[in-house]
Amino acid sequence: MLTRKQHELLTFIQTRLEESGISPSFEEMKEALDLKSKSGVHRLISALEERGFIRRLPNRARALEVIRDSDAGGAKPASRAAAATAQSALAPLRNPAPAREPANDVIEIPLHGRIAAGVPIEALEGTSTLPVPAALLGSGEHYALEVSGDSMVEAGILDGDYALVRRTDTARDGEIVVALVRGEEATLKYLRRERGMVRLDPANAAYDPQYYQPHEVQVQGKLAGLLRRYH
Repeated sequence: MLTRKQHELLTFIQTRLEESGISPSFEEMKEALDLKSKSGVHRLISALEERGFIRRLPNRARALEVIRDSDAGGAKPASRAAAATAQSALAPLRNPAPAREPANDVIEIPLHGRIAAGVPIEALEGTSTLPVPAALLGSGEHYALEVSGDSMVEAGILDGDYALVRRTDTARDGEIVVALVRGEEATLKYLRRERGMVRLDPANAAYDPQYYQPHEVQVQGKLAGLLRRYH
């Protein structure tokens, strides 16, 4: 069952594709659904993708394909209000300009601060956001952390980089995770399990692996991408 906003967005995307052959931009979707930020659009898109209603076309910016009708799979029929919202949003777009290659959409994700020893992730959470190209993120909910230190340099992760993290509490061996250790220390490391212990491996030969009891380590996300600014 789709939520009202998910159904409105799917209807809007489907109508735009039928009329112009081009998927709407994140900005157009935000305005059509009267959302406050593009991150809300990203969450709706991810939900529709996970439920099998749409898919993102690879290697193309702003490219979405509807693969299930909005009324398929038990979804609610569009309410009159939802249909009116979609149609009114489309009114100024009836005669679009000749198609051109669109720029990459940018969304804003929460920026929680620096990964630093002794500071729990929860203490870093605030209202700051970081603009990120949507192409760098997949499905799911994401946040960003500024990397502190050189413990992951051999994985190409440098001090001052922004780690783009997908929220999850599970991970496979060998994945780079944000781990909260003993409820106090947040760290970005390779996760491995060894003889009943959890091993957090740095990517720097100057540092040793860290071993913990399973109950001492809480996975708070997996590395999904990296953003670097050159000054």
